[in-house]
Order: sequence, then C-alpha cells, then structure tokens
Amino acid sequence: MKKAALITLLLIILPLASAQYTAELSLTVYRDGYVGVDIKIVPDEYTAQVSIPLPGSTYESLFVVDEEGNPLDYSVEGGTMVINTGNASLVEVSYYTPDLTTKAGPVWTLSLNSSVPFTVVLPEGTTVVDLSDVPLSIAGENITMPSGNQSISYVLSASVNVEEPSPSGSSYTPAIAVILLLFAALAAGVYLRRPREKGEEKPLDKDAYLKKMEGFELNDYERDALLYILERGGRASQAEVRKALDIPKTTAWRMFKRLEKQGLVKIVKGSKENWVELKP
Repeated sequence: MKKAALITLLLIILPLASAQYTAELSLTVYRDGYVGVDIKIVPDEYTAQVSIPLPGSTYESLFVVDEEGNPLDYSVEGGTMVINTGNASLVEVSYYTPDLTTKAGPVWTLSLNSSVPFTVVLPEGTTVVDLSDVPLSIAGENITMPSGNQSISYVLSASVNVEEPSPSGSSYTPAIAVILLLFAALAAGVYLRRPREKGEEKPLDKDAYLKKMEGFELNDYERDALLYILERGGRASQAEVRKALDIPKTTAWRMFKRLEKQGLVKIVKGSKENWVELKP
C-alpha cells in the first residue's frame, strides 16, 4: 500500500520537476573544430531556477544573461548548469567548446546527444558525408537535426577567400569589393576628421588588416563589424557598431568578446561606453 502511494506521489511530482522551461539549441561549427553553443531558454511561469545539461565538458567564454543582457547567477557541476532566473522571461547561455568534434583524416564528426531538436551551422563550403538521422531541414550549411544521439560527418573545403563569392550566394561579397574601392578615396579624409586620442599611433594599415582577416573563420556579423570599424580608421564605439549593423546588445557583446580573444580587436572601456579598436 505504501509502495503504491509512493509511486503515485512520484508520478505527480516528476512532471512538475521536469517542466521547468522550453529550450532552443543552436551550434556554430568553426574550421578549427571549436563549436559555439547558444542555448535560449524560456522559463515556465513562476520558475525561479532551472537546470540544463551543457553539451561538452569545456566551456570557454561562458555567458549567462537575461533578455536585457544582464548577467545571471549560475553554477555548473557534472555537466549540468543551475541558473537562478529571477524574473527573466528569456535566458541565453553561450560559450565555446572543442569537445563536440573529432577528426579522422580529412573527416570531421560533430556528435551530440540532445533532448531537443537542434540547428547546426557548418563552416562555409563544407561537404556533408554522413548523417546519423534524417534531418528536419537543410538550408545551405544550416542543418536542423531531431533530438536524440546524433552525429554529422563533414569535410572542409579549402580555406575560403573573403573576396570570392560564397557557395550560398551571399550578397555581401560584392559589397566588399565596393568598400575596397572606396577605401582609397575615403579613408584619409575619414581618419583626419576623426578625433584623435592622446598618444594615438599611426593609422592602421588597411591592406595588412584585410589580409589578417582572411586567416580567420568569421561569420557575416563579425566580418561586417570589422569592415565597418576599418572604414572609420580602426576605432568605433560598440553602440555605433550595434546601431549600424542592427544587432542586439547581447549578440554584439559575444561577438566582440570572441574577436578580442582571437586578437583581432581590443575593447577599451570608457566612462560612458566601450570602444573597439582593431589590432594590427
């Protein structure tokens, strides 16, 4: 009798304990095998704390913020993150990890056991050679896989030149050529009009910086941001870049952190706003 009562109680409690949130998972795969993990969480009503499994075991540049970009309290133990959501209606968890990919010869394999469907963004020009299951959708390098224990095997193309048209037919590449043509005519005037900081070094070598960019796997936002800053002499405020590219504050924050980690920019904290400087 007691056993039956206990089972009944568990059946009542377990659904309540598991119904903490709904989640959306997306993975951005880079050519060096690193994966950018982005988890969007909508907590259930009256839920002040959620527990989520984290893909991988290494979490670099880990951020946990609410819909306003404010950091939230959390703890991580044994691959599970416990987040104090407070009054947040949306929680975003983002980080980079090298743990989800393996390489055998020229073939890379992304492996993940997920309780929810997830979207994978592969590097530009990637050739998929094997899928563990029928994908829910495929659009260029974007593949949405069903939940469960899934894997995607792929082969990278040769390094993609930013001046060549992308396989997906992106309209941005021709814009690069136009910008390069305008640089010679506009850069000198733009730089002279820009207020100089005390002790500022000589102007950035645009051609050398463009060459430097080619050595990195940059997404469209990152490439657009760097070119925008380069067009303005190598320095711009974060707010100015966000407004010009029409991207959310949290997206820009993560983007600049990644670019700084790669050595492409330097973030300078100001009294009222942060500035981004390109690093030669």
